[in-house]
Amino acid sequence: MSRRETPAPRDDDPSQARQRLDKYLLFARMTKTRALAAKFVTGGHVRVNSRKTNNPAKFLSIGDVLTLSLQQDVRVLRIVGFAERRGPYEEARLLYEDLGERSGPEKDA
Repeated sequence: MSRRETPAPRDDDPSQARQRLDKYLLFARMTKTRALAAKFVTGGHVRVNSRKTNNPAKFLSIGDVLTLSLQQDVRVLRIVGFAERRGPYEEARLLYEDLGERSGPEKDA
């Protein structure tokens, strides 16, 4: 009997890059610790591609859309990259595109 194995993502192919949800939240500076990221996910505050998830070990891919339900806000982010470590804000900001950002100042009617 042969055992089927899923091939590991290749380093030279960015479309095959994957990262665990809890690690991504930590590296993108959405949470302060990995334990808090896992608690945030298991608490039902995260959607991946519009589907609610409570699995911090869920693998994300480039192009996935995260919806984060925060205390007073909802953030919608498209994943554009992954990191190997938690870096400064300037590096973390390059990991996602904020789909909820407004392109110009709001005008009151």
